[in-house]
Amino acid sequence: MIWDAWPPAEVARRLAKVRSPWYVAGGWALDLWRGENTRPHEDIEIAVPAAAFGEIRAALPGFVFEVAGDGELWPLNSPAFHEHHQTWVRAPETGRYHLDVFREPHDGDVWICRRDPGIRRPYRDIIRHTAAGVPYLVPEIVLLFKAKAVRPKDQADFDATLPRLDPGRRAWLYAALTRIAPGHLWLHRIEL
Repeated sequence: MIWDAWPPAEVARRLAKVRSPWYVAGGWALDLWRGENTRPHEDIEIAVPAAAFGEIRAALPGFVFEVAGDGELWPLNSPAFHEHHQTWVRAPETGRYHLDVFREPHDGDVWICRRDPGIRRPYRDIIRHTAAGVPYLVPEIVLLFKAKAVRPKDQADFDATLPRLDPGRRAWLYAALTRIAPGHLWLHRIEL
């Protein structure tokens, strides 16, 4: 699988007509929040309410969408579509992947954390925009998801982001991480 990830501005250009909430997630979201590119990015993830996934497909005609999970890829019409939340977008002429789309649980205009459905926030509270209009996920939620594996890049993102979080964002991250992963190695550093 070869990645040729679109930069965030290109994703925003291609999805300009999508009306449902969507946002850049993962490491790119942290860089957009900080206003600088702090490290190389092999891929780019966006998230969208699961019910709005069709809008993303319609905005990217001619591309192939494949369900991704557990190191495998499946067609959209496979049972894996309901078992995994990631969908990779590939150009058929080159075979290169350009975008990873997370299909997220939600209740109308409220985002639901896929790792704990008790964690919920309105989309208006979790999406911010760059000066150029690129939507991105707030950093405390990005770090909550990065806490699962703590790969070197996730640790670097945590180390670079934590000092910039205001007390409200730190408190939210602490509470959510305590709920999802009590005893996580980051908790002692987040404490206020």
